[in-house]
Amino acid sequence: MKTVRLGVIGGGLMGREAASAIGRWFALEDYPVNLELVAVCDLQPSLLEWFRRVPTVRQLTRDYTELLSNDEVDIVYVAVPHNLHEEMYMRVLQAGKDLFAEKPFGIDHRSARVIADEGDRLGRFVRCSSELPFLPGAQRVIEAARSGRLGRLLDVRAGFLHSSDLDPAKPINWKRQIATCGEIGVMGDLGMHVVHVPFRLGWKPRSVYAQLVNAVQLRPDGRGGMAMCDTWDNAILHTTINVGGVDVPMTLEMKRMAPGETNTWYIEVAGTDASVRYSTKEPKTFWMFRRDKDQWWQKTDLGFQTPFKTITGGIFEPGFPDVILQMWAAFVAEREGRLGDSFGCVTPEEAVASHALFAAALDSHREQRVVPVG
Repeated sequence: MKTVRLGVIGGGLMGREAASAIGRWFALEDYPVNLELVAVCDLQPSLLEWFRRVPTVRQLTRDYTELLSNDEVDIVYVAVPHNLHEEMYMRVLQAGKDLFAEKPFGIDHRSARVIADEGDRLGRFVRCSSELPFLPGAQRVIEAARSGRLGRLLDVRAGFLHSSDLDPAKPINWKRQIATCGEIGVMGDLGMHVVHVPFRLGWKPRSVYAQLVNAVQLRPDGRGGMAMCDTWDNAILHTTINVGGVDVPMTLEMKRMAPGETNTWYIEVAGTDASVRYSTKEPKTFWMFRRDKDQWWQKTDLGFQTPFKTITGGIFEPGFPDVILQMWAAFVAEREGRLGDSFGCVTPEEAVASHALFAAALDSHREQRVVPVG
């Protein structure tokens, strides 16, 4: 079996989740390629120390250029604040490595375009992270939307909701300041997860009217003072897509302040003949609306029907670590030309399109009008 080797820059939460997923790589059934984590970079010694428990890791460094000079590394996954994306992604590509990028693929639209162009110029394989669409319920929505069974589309709704910032006494972090997160704020943090499925279905907004909220503008700085929060906490984007020559409304929600929502991702697609919806609030439940003699919603109990088969029995339900593994399996399979008809990770083109939408949303909110997305 062919083995490809990974280096991780950024050993925080998602870097460790990647290591955990790769550690369970053997759970994939009939999968043609092995993925091995061999190198990790982080500025914090305590985080580097955590990776000593991974037996395949042979390089631990605080200097990411040392990792990029490692001939053993084929792919680099970068999980760092948004203001560092462009510099590090470009250095990865120029070092001759393939790139698995974290969202939002640069701090703004210009940055995303620069990164995508460099990947194209150098012929590198580049994809961006978004794991929740690999859940079985999300895959059922994709299947139904592609099938044509829904009839004429009436509207689409998708969102990702957190309540992590409801407490105004929560100390500030890098995601709450423009300098490190970007002016797009919550859209950069959560937006890629929301637009991944619609974009893959060909539903890219032509126009947007945005409602943006910065509810808590000062937070403790962790040193006894207060710091300015100048990014957006919540974003609701009212967009128009064109499906089959017909304009269809699509509403996209991204919220860090949604009461009662710990980590809820959802998508709903309404059509004249049938409708579908799925939410991680009911992770095993897929809903489909049927219009027969009567009108009714049908509930389906989902099991472990993931895109890439694993040893896990079909009666069990998947969780976040499982879809992280599925996302990585999709990335490696597509890199090797073995993805087939399976759902894939976010492409650079989709990442750039998301930034175009978020930039238009900023203009829309500033000008209080509907603006074209281009």
